[in-house]
Formats: sequence, structure tokens, C-alpha cells
Amino acid sequence: MQNISRINREMMYVHTFFIALAVLLMGLLCITSAKAIISTPLGNKLALGFFIFWFMRLVIQFAGYSPALWRGKRFETAMHILFSILWTYFSVVFFMVFWNGFTVN
Repeated sequence: MQNISRINREMMYVHTFFIALAVLLMGLLCITSAKAIISTPLGNKLALGFFIFWFMRLVIQFAGYSPALWRGKRFETAMHILFSILWTYFSVVFFMVFWNGFTVN
């Protein structure tokens, strides 16, 4: 395996940090403002955005990674299944919040 250049390594660190920060803030928003997300027009739009985010993450789990990375490996397969279920759950919940708000308004 070849080493990646310093700029690529640092860009990966920075992008990973900001993705983690965005997910953390998304979670904090859901914990602190759940009522507003399910009962306001802005919350409805946020739920749609969260659905798109998590659904695309689920799609990338299958389309972006080779099954060779996890298939036949007990721990990796378990994590693949666990996170696929988690991202499916997030997608369904946020779509239901969006759809219920969309049909009410």
C-alpha cells in the first residue's frame, strides 16, 4: 500500500472532522428540537434533508464499497449489517416525519 500525499491525508482528516461535526449537530438538533421538527414547516424541510442525507448514506453503503471489504469477515459483516439497519431506520423515520408533515400542511 502506498502512502498518500500530505495534502490528501490532511484533507481527509478535515473532511472527516466536518462530517462528524455535521452528524453530531444533526443529532443534537433532533434531541433538543424534536417537537419543532415534527410540527413546523421548517422542521418538515429539515426532516426531508435528513432523510436524503441518511438515504444517500445507505445507498453508498452498497454502491460505493466493494463487498470484498466485508464479505466472509465476521466482524466487518456484522458492522455492515448493523449500520445498514441503522441507516435504514434513520431514513424511514425521517421520511415518515417529512411525509406526515407534508400531508398535514
